[in-house]
Amino acid sequence: MTRWQRFKYTIVQPDGGDDKNATDERSVEELEEAIARSDDKERAIGLVAAPLAAIIGILVGSDTIQHAKDTHQSVSIYDELTYVILAMSVLILVSSLWRKRLFQGITLALFGLAIFNLRFWGFGVPFLLAGAWYLVRAYRLQQALKRAQGDAPSPPKRNGARPSNGPRPRQNKRYTPPT
Repeated sequence: MTRWQRFKYTIVQPDGGDDKNATDERSVEELEEAIARSDDKERAIGLVAAPLAAIIGILVGSDTIQHAKDTHQSVSIYDELTYVILAMSVLILVSSLWRKRLFQGITLALFGLAIFNLRFWGFGVPFLLAGAWYLVRAYRLQQALKRAQGDAPSPPKRNGARPSNGPRPRQNKRYTPPT
């Protein structure tokens, strides 16, 4: 393989049967447990990212406030912005402590987007990437759960009948008389 192909296949996994997410051997209960709580690595990343986010929030807030003072603008909006950024870092910490992967991803991505939109790209991009990583992991676990539940028998409905493979399409409301 060429150097480009080796690089491409280390970054992007080809679609095929050898994908580890497609052949996930975990049971439905194990997948539901994995979805409900983030693992130790994800929690540790969130617990490290939260104080970094607070430090970056203070630095960005103080820089924007100083820039507003230098250009004789109102400082109150930048004070509120600093409080919002610090609240986002607290939300990152709380979602990491509660081990909620999806909320961690959303708060990290929102924090990164906020910093990125303030023109501090170097500080915002890592948080955007980390948030996207969490969201992709949550999505892949949900897809693995769907595949695992597709193999398992469906639970009975209230009337005791088992559901078919999928929902039936609704009947069309438009009536076309026969010709």
